[in-house]
Amino acid sequence: MYIIKVKGKAKIPDYIQLRDDKFVLIAYFRADRPLQKLEKFGLEGKEKELTEVIKSLPFGKLQKLEF
Repeated sequence: MYIIKVKGKAKIPDYIQLRDDKFVLIAYFRADRPLQKLEKFGLEGKEKELTEVIKSLPFGKLQKLEF
């Protein structure tokens, strides 16, 4: 799974994209609001780790999401 942080402009907030190994978009959510239903993506119990990754993630850099 891959993660990328997209910079918002003006009134549009920053967003996070989660993509699978084939780079297909599987989740799209606001960076300031945690994703609900993490179990759907196999990330249950990793809310704190995901929040830390989102905070430290640079804008526009696709990174492999590994815990």
